[in-house]
Amino acid sequence: MPAPRIKSPALLVAESGADREGHGLRRTLGRFQLVCFGIGAIVGTGIFVGLSDSVAQAGPAVVVSFVLAAVTCVFTAFAFAELGGAIPVSGSSYSFAYAGLGETTAFLVGWCLLLEYGVSVSAVAVGWSQYVDELLHSLTGLNLPHALAAGPGDGGVVNLPAVIVIALASVLLVRGVRESARATAAMAVLKIAVLVAFCAIGFVAFQDGNLSPFSPAGLGGIGAGTTAAFFSYIGFDAITTAGEEARDPRRDIPFAILVCIGVVTLLYCAVALAAIGALGGDGVGDRPAALSHVVNEVTGSAVGGGVIAFGAVVAIASVVLAVMYGQTRILMSMSRDGLVPRVFEKVSPRTATPVAGTLIVGVVFAVPAAFASLDSVVNLCTIGTLATMVTVNIAVIALRRREPDLARTFRVPLYPATPLLGIGFCLYLIYETGPATWFQFAVFLAAGLLLYAGYGRRNSRLGRGGDQGLTPGDAGRVRQEA
Repeated sequence: MPAPRIKSPALLVAESGADREGHGLRRTLGRFQLVCFGIGAIVGTGIFVGLSDSVAQAGPAVVVSFVLAAVTCVFTAFAFAELGGAIPVSGSSYSFAYAGLGETTAFLVGWCLLLEYGVSVSAVAVGWSQYVDELLHSLTGLNLPHALAAGPGDGGVVNLPAVIVIALASVLLVRGVRESARATAAMAVLKIAVLVAFCAIGFVAFQDGNLSPFSPAGLGGIGAGTTAAFFSYIGFDAITTAGEEARDPRRDIPFAILVCIGVVTLLYCAVALAAIGALGGDGVGDRPAALSHVVNEVTGSAVGGGVIAFGAVVAIASVVLAVMYGQTRILMSMSRDGLVPRVFEKVSPRTATPVAGTLIVGVVFAVPAAFASLDSVVNLCTIGTLATMVTVNIAVIALRRREPDLARTFRVPLYPATPLLGIGFCLYLIYETGPATWFQFAVFLAAGLLLYAGYGRRNSRLGRGGDQGLTPGDAGRVRQEA
């Protein structure tokens, strides 16, 4: 059996130019922008739309589900923090897998990231459409024509608002990362303010009796709710895709990841408690635009719900922006390695962004957004993300053994227990997605292997010996302590 094609961290950093200015991308993102970017990527459809699904599964015990989902993310967040600081490139999980486990695994991780970043863009855009309709109704008393506000799976024809938000995000990303970062930061601050305001309204109407029975479906319901709640956390790893555009990636990326998980977990638990305490599990579960519904019921007016709907429209739009950013950077890294067509690695000298790649991503993922339902893609997106997280935890262990002297500005605490626990929690949530999702994911992976065998392996720069030019100076620069 041939040895796996593995790229050292030094080679990944050197050929990306991530330790140098003038490599195409520009270093414009500071610590605050990275934190806002992470919150922008996480807080959106999962809490504004998906909360009702989680509550329907777990009841008031959804708070436990959110905590368990957060614990799963925290273990893996440590792994991302260590590797993001040690290998500050745009490839994120893909590059970490290339360094730790080899090219075949890296390609499949990149393939899975199409689910985490790409397909989730479609899911998020569908959720955005629901709140646009709610906002329009609050302002005018009218609703969007159902045929133009939902795909065939939801009884409509085409989800036009979902297509529009993807198009707007594509235009903003093409203009430049500085402009995108400013917009994401502003939207992140606004969405936090809206969720804090929601909590204030919900806790005013809080009644202890609404928390009983606390866990109507038992442990099974909490487990299913955890899987549903996990979708609310997808996106925190997108911070690592900014490795080549952060000013001090080795220090700021680990910081931003851990801060984002902490802030988001507190927000989610507070929102869930406020919503259920105000109306009870039955009043929140299985309702579209659930947060607006809660505020309308508590205040007896559509004005408050309209404000929440406006916040949701902004919040979910920022997720589309941040996640599309991550997707284009992943494809750019894969393109540099020859595993996908070279069009994705081309960076405009005027805007310092991958213009062609961004537009292609926008067009491709506008299609499922226009015609698919939210429920049809959430589980597949979740299992793809979990599989990627398992790989990153394994990569931490592999690189600790193979590259013990690699400069690490953050180290996973309680190693190796922490990455092993991360693997275990992720595998449990994969189990909870169910046999139908397992089968769909197996077919998806098989398609990825065929694509790698037919295109990626043949065109790999590493396989052609095109990446052997790492100089001792490059290696030394990567290994030196920051």
